[in-house]
Amino acid sequence: MTQHTSRGIVNTVKCRILAAVLAAGFASAACTSEPEDYAGKIAAARAAKDEGFKSDPDSPVPPDKKAELLPLAYFPIDEGYAVPATLQPADVRTRIQVPTSTGEIRALERVGTLKFSLKGQPLKLTAFIDVDTPKANRLFVPFSDLTSGAETYTAGRYMELDPTPTGIYVVDFNGAYHPYCYYSPEFNCPYPPAENRLTTPIRAGERLPKAASSVP
Repeated sequence: MTQHTSRGIVNTVKCRILAAVLAAGFASAACTSEPEDYAGKIAAARAAKDEGFKSDPDSPVPPDKKAELLPLAYFPIDEGYAVPATLQPADVRTRIQVPTSTGEIRALERVGTLKFSLKGQPLKLTAFIDVDTPKANRLFVPFSDLTSGAETYTAGRYMELDPTPTGIYVVDFNGAYHPYCYYSPEFNCPYPPAENRLTTPIRAGERLPKAASSVP
């Protein structure tokens, strides 16, 4: 795949990542594939998410923690963390049982393996369907990395991807977000399985507030 073709795919599909960020913030907006708008759209989506978490009665952030946690903290937007990926479908879509933050067990169904290259390093992540959620048509990609527990939430972060008919996706870590159990222990969040524990730091997406991080 040429660099030109890769950038075209990335720019075309990035709006899906922005839509996921906006959905998490109880907001919606139209998007285009213009690459020069990408950073601005990400920033706007993050601002909308902050506002949603601040004012929406269904916010996952408890009222007594809003001053501490909002606005949410992020790594700087870096388009180098938005890369094309191919989904290798699973031969058999098996289900696995994973522990959750409340000590329960959640069923995840393997859809396939996302294969991509990030900053010259070949990586892969398993894409799942969370069978216990109403959005079971979206790919659920829980992961941890070398920032987990230091710069990001100990239990990892999530990404969600809309299915595509081509099998070509964009893995955009700028859209990676903390699960709701980071904000409040009342939420039941599945932990990333061992196959999705990356052995590289992913400094993109949501992070811990700098005061809570060991990294300045």
